[in-house]
Amino acid sequence: MIDHATLHHTVLTHIIEHGFAPEVERLSYLLDETIESVTKALFELQEYRGVVLHSNTPKIWVMHPFSLAPTSFWVQSKRGSWWGNCAWCSLGIAALLKEDIVITTSLGAHGKHIEVEVVDGKLVQEEFLVHFPVPMKKAWDNVIYTCSTMLIFDKHSEIDVWCKQHDIPKGDVQPIAKIWELSQKWYGDHLNPNWKRWTKIQAKEIFDAFGLTHKVWNVEASGSTF
Repeated sequence: MIDHATLHHTVLTHIIEHGFAPEVERLSYLLDETIESVTKALFELQEYRGVVLHSNTPKIWVMHPFSLAPTSFWVQSKRGSWWGNCAWCSLGIAALLKEDIVITTSLGAHGKHIEVEVVDGKLVQEEFLVHFPVPMKKAWDNVIYTCSTMLIFDKHSEIDVWCKQHDIPKGDVQPIAKIWELSQKWYGDHLNPNWKRWTKIQAKEIFDAFGLTHKVWNVEASGSTF
């Protein structure tokens, strides 16, 4: 039986080292397990919200904080380069790697191109804002959409215009510096071989600790994992 932590660590390490996710056949070799066992384990890990697979296949689409398909966030370090799912995930890659990174994106996913850097553990550009329009308790209803809307802006007024333009309700807006601090807590231990997903109780405690009290951050709902 392949446990969640072992599979998660194997996939995440491969993504970091190679820039893409391993196919089932490769995982079968790395784990010394049958293809059938790996396939079953991937679907079980998806139920645990540890991975997002392409529909009806064991092909990996997302393993947070990495996306294995193009997004509006490109993250680079001396070690390699990857797509981040969103502003939070892209900062999460820096937190997970614990090394200098440059995030290239555009404001609101269609505005001015910008770079956000983390150097020696410090966020260089602190003037930006991150918008979170989707309530966290609904984040996993369609986590790809949720991530695609967590974007960077440089003015509150631009967020108002963006929301009206795209008919997306305005959610919570946080300074990027706070989201960098949150990312270090949220993703900093993701490479732990004994990794486990945050429970909803733990997630609430983390959000409360960072002063994230807007209704968007309410995770009280059915289920145990966030």
